[in-house]
Amino acid sequence: MSRSAVDIRVIPARAAHIRTIARRMRKADREEVLAASGYTPAAALIFSLRKSSHAWTAMIDGVPEVMFGVGDLNVLAGVGAPWLLGTDAVEKHYVHFLRSSVGFRDQLLRRYAVLKNFVDVRNRASIRWLRWLGFTLSDPVEFRGHEFRLFELRSPDV
Repeated sequence: MSRSAVDIRVIPARAAHIRTIARRMRKADREEVLAASGYTPAAALIFSLRKSSHAWTAMIDGVPEVMFGVGDLNVLAGVGAPWLLGTDAVEKHYVHFLRSSVGFRDQLLRRYAVLKNFVDVRNRASIRWLRWLGFTLSDPVEFRGHEFRLFELRSPDV
């Protein structure tokens, strides 16, 4: 049995990618952005892209499937807020996703002394991935009636 090769490319994120990803966003990501901000998937992607100093889109077979990036929380202290929102393609292509996420984590840690943000406690796949990448997670805190955990990773150079 032969498997056809999947074409996965990471390119600079563009607003034109938002609609395709938003329409098919993972249930856990949809629930997280709604709980954290009250935003729809499209509004969350628009906001995240606008607030990012760097953002990328993972294209799978030419289709935008994942958008991710980092926003500056404190430029002087070197603190950035990483984020990622995607479709179920993340889980379908998880081996490639895991491998490539290490490279992007390392790239961000060369630019930022600290990476931190919040994750919905219900978003178990994201929590496993963050731990796998080496992030430390806090105890849950309540925000807007939902529980979130702060995740944080410090550059080894700090």
